[in-house]
Amino acid sequence: MNALELSLVIPTYNERENIARLVPAVADALHGLSYEIVIVDDRSPDGTGALAQALCDAGYPVRLVTKERKEGIGAALRVGYDESRGKVIASMDADLSFDPWDLLRLYARIREGYHLVVGSRHIAGSVYEASNRQIWIKRFVSRLGNRIVRTITGIPIGDFSANFRFMRRETWHAIATTEKTNALLFEMILLAYVRGYAVSEVPVAFHDRRFGGSKLRLTREIPKFLRAFARHVWRHHAALRDRRGMSATLKATEAVVVRTVPKES
Repeated sequence: MNALELSLVIPTYNERENIARLVPAVADALHGLSYEIVIVDDRSPDGTGALAQALCDAGYPVRLVTKERKEGIGAALRVGYDESRGKVIASMDADLSFDPWDLLRLYARIREGYHLVVGSRHIAGSVYEASNRQIWIKRFVSRLGNRIVRTITGIPIGDFSANFRFMRRETWHAIATTEKTNALLFEMILLAYVRGYAVSEVPVAFHDRRFGGSKLRLTREIPKFLRAFARHVWRHHAALRDRRGMSATLKATEAVVVRTVPKES
């Protein structure tokens, strides 16, 4: 049997109403591809797992993975990526914040030869819906935080924290991540970058969730992320410095080439 083209990992905890709408929408967007949807559920008490199994029984290419205990998105993503069978692994949130049709744009980019493609909420062409003050604050914190991460690391990505991305399966296994917290999203990009893999980003639309409550608590997650961020940057500071040096040399070379190309008469 031919290998699946794509595995889409969706971590869930109390997302019954959302996945009831998300799975059919993903099926519409990915029609014509060989793919699976890997739903990793943290034993949701609202029946998310039972609905996922019902969607599978109804003919959707859903595979339910139920974790033993609730550990958060990082641990769920790790399980989902490890369980995936597709040549390319994608992941997205379950809360309908990302548009399933944007999956095709990221898939097209990774087929150009990239190893990791990130959907970005903070670059030209992206949309970040902020319908009230609370979401506006989240958008501001996200934009500022990602800008700081980019400045410190020198990694040319505008959004390190969005769970909307594609990665080649062999790349996932090669980078050997260690995080089980939300910082896994940053660690994936960092390790791919310092180990020389081709990383890119695509602007996407980001909307407020329609059903259920957000699991993100900034006052709890920011300190945890900062500790993990400092640890990973310190561990890989030499590789980051080398990559910045290589990028600077390449830009300088390109500038010289542009200046020395004769104008057409």
